[in-house]
Amino acid sequence: MTTTVCTGVSAAAFPSFTSYVRARGPVLLRTARSLTSNACDAEDLLQTALTKTYLAWERIEDHNALDGYVRRALVNTRTSQWRKRKIDEFVCDELPEPETAPAPDPAERQVLRDALWRAVLRLPDRQRAMVVLRYYEDLSEAQTAEVLGVSVGTVKSAVSRALGKLREDPELGHAA
Repeated sequence: MTTTVCTGVSAAAFPSFTSYVRARGPVLLRTARSLTSNACDAEDLLQTALTKTYLAWERIEDHNALDGYVRRALVNTRTSQWRKRKIDEFVCDELPEPETAPAPDPAERQVLRDALWRAVLRLPDRQRAMVVLRYYEDLSEAQTAEVLGVSVGTVKSAVSRALGKLREDPELGHAA
């Protein structure tokens, strides 16, 4: 049984081509592998270059220079692939796009903000001042301590107690 190439010409038409591929195939595959990022792409590249070589077999005058011809076909084919490909493909275990959760309802977000602010207003004055400076104004513990004229340890302990009260606030219980 004979194989056919896309032109419908039998591979038996050029037995010297079949002999060449059997003899030089492994070497040419190594060359193709050096031009690609994986073995499957290298096999596809070599197959394409060999198809081009087969189609030009009668026009190739010096069959002693076939390796050079096939290597040039490999490089030209790979270059054409680079030019055509707009993005690279990468195999990975996980999809690079994160699953996006539906955006929260703006009205619900506002209700939560209002409840949080009311809870902050129920804190003792000193704790409220420290929470506002730390989290609303984004000051560091040292900056908060300096603004209020207290030690950094006082800021840490007061903010910790304030956050505990906020976690226990019944109005915020549903948000936790």
